[in-house]
Amino acid sequence: MKLFEIGKKIREFRKEAFLTQEQLAKKAGISRVTLGKLERGQMGTVSVKTLDILLFVLGYEIEFTQKGEGFGIPTLDELAGNY
Repeated sequence: MKLFEIGKKIREFRKEAFLTQEQLAKKAGISRVTLGKLERGQMGTVSVKTLDILLFVLGYEIEFTQKGEGFGIPTLDELAGNY
């Protein structure tokens, strides 16, 4: 997932959990304004810890995976679907 897509995904998860921005922000210990900015892709100074807390409240976790060694460029195996 690309960094700019995180906010959209958090909004999806929040709506699936039937939470308002205010409810999720309160549970995560952040302001509703901060959550709104994050959901709109305005990452600003949102820390990884804040993302981790938001995702934890929603029942998810951050997972880092390696997608090849080409700085985001897919390998031939990845392009061929052999990974």
